[in-house]
Amino acid sequence: MSGEVPEPGKMPVDGEAWGQELHLSNFVNCYNQYRDLQTCAGTRTVLVVGPGQGLVPEVLRWRGYDVTTFDIDPAFRPDVRGSVHAMTMFAAGQFDAVIASHVLEHLTVPYLNPSLKEIARVGCYALIYLPVAGRHCQVRVMPGFKGIDLSMIIDLFNRFHKPDGVTPRYAQGQHFWELGMRGLRVRDIRRRLSQFFDVLSAYRNRDWTPSHNFVLRSKIAHRRES
Repeated sequence: MSGEVPEPGKMPVDGEAWGQELHLSNFVNCYNQYRDLQTCAGTRTVLVVGPGQGLVPEVLRWRGYDVTTFDIDPAFRPDVRGSVHAMTMFAAGQFDAVIASHVLEHLTVPYLNPSLKEIARVGCYALIYLPVAGRHCQVRVMPGFKGIDLSMIIDLFNRFHKPDGVTPRYAQGQHFWELGMRGLRVRDIRRRLSQFFDVLSAYRNRDWTPSHNFVLRSKIAHRRES
């Protein structure tokens, strides 16, 4: 791709400093990824796209997974460097699962479908987590018996706003788009995903409200014989 569409690149942050940060949301997100992997039958090899602070790879290795990390930024010390839209160094179906948690919004919209296709090509399953636009108000009721946990989340943002998809206007200039914006509603993203995946589940993270999570099975990749 060329013209006025920015090519995938590093986040506009100090990668070394950012990699040292650790917040409650990192642990919440890590738990969700570990839990969601349990629903992907027979998963052993995992490609983590965008390893960030490194918590997820460490936990998954501790739990017995064979993990490869992948990032465009050497500051995060990935096992393999590159962009998610062009993972030509990996064979079709090389991994049982691919995790891309809060990664794709760092790419322009024209690179979104090519990235989804590549994820579906190299992995039999995928966990794709995306940021939800705006501020998030939550009312949650947990009375402490029978496992009752009721949650209502209201997202506050301009629902008429449509991002141009090629200008990083969101999250301090890090995101080109976010889920919920016009043209990028949940239903719009599901349509994109459905070109390459079966959507096994999709849910809003009650414990970290800016995240909407998808568990997917590839329509392209086939599990390789080990």
